[in-house]
Amino acid sequence: MQLIFGRSKWDMPDLPLARFLEKIKSQGFDASEIFLPSLTEKPDEIAELHDRHGVQFIAMIASDGATLSEHLASLEQRFLLAAKAKPILINCHTGRDIFPFEDNLKIFELGSALSKEYGISLVHETHRGRATYSTFQTQALISALPEIRLTADFSHWCCVHESLLADQQETVDLAILHADYIHARVGYPEGPQITDPRGDEWHTEVETHIAWWNQILHHHKKKGSSFLAITPEFGPPPYMMRLPFTRQPVSDLDEINIHMMHLLKKRFA
Repeated sequence: MQLIFGRSKWDMPDLPLARFLEKIKSQGFDASEIFLPSLTEKPDEIAELHDRHGVQFIAMIASDGATLSEHLASLEQRFLLAAKAKPILINCHTGRDIFPFEDNLKIFELGSALSKEYGISLVHETHRGRATYSTFQTQALISALPEIRLTADFSHWCCVHESLLADQQETVDLAILHADYIHARVGYPEGPQITDPRGDEWHTEVETHIAWWNQILHHHKKKGSSFLAITPEFGPPPYMMRLPFTRQPVSDLDEINIHMMHLLKKRFA
């Protein structure tokens, strides 16, 4: 099974796409992850640039709007646009935490139908503010629609549940079985992103997350998956903490994300 390490463009919004791809390729990353609406290039141009630089594409989209109908329309429009850019998978921020369960389920059902029709994996990120904001809501969605596939970003759940989820192992294990993509950011009980994974003070948090990711890896090896994509996704301020008054980031994002890539390559070898 191939491990594909991605790099998010989240913290480099103004860097032209070609330069971004050249940069991450030189750093050792295999793929990009980019929020599709942030790009000005057409889908065929996105695909061509990735092919030229030898980088695979992970498309990120979101369902948006104030109503169910707006979320359904935006999901379909963005999925179809992303599909034209030839991604290896599509990662989605899906639904809203404030929507009724039945409305969120309809959005996931549409996503499942689109994924089947076009033969492109659609994975739904476990994320605050979305339908998957908590362990119990995600468990309910999986129970209602077992074909749901996830992007495991458990850093959000650490923050939502104010813990490292030790008392929710059964629910986390269920999510692991449905996870096809990993966002390798480390959260802690008071937030979705520790200051720097290289710090000894975060040893427990880092090892807890790596253990979860390792379970996902072994599950995919066992079922014979062709690849598993992992994107170290430490993000810019306000995710990254800043010093008071000067507002300087407390750590270097490039260094952190490259460190996480090399650490996981070593641990998962």
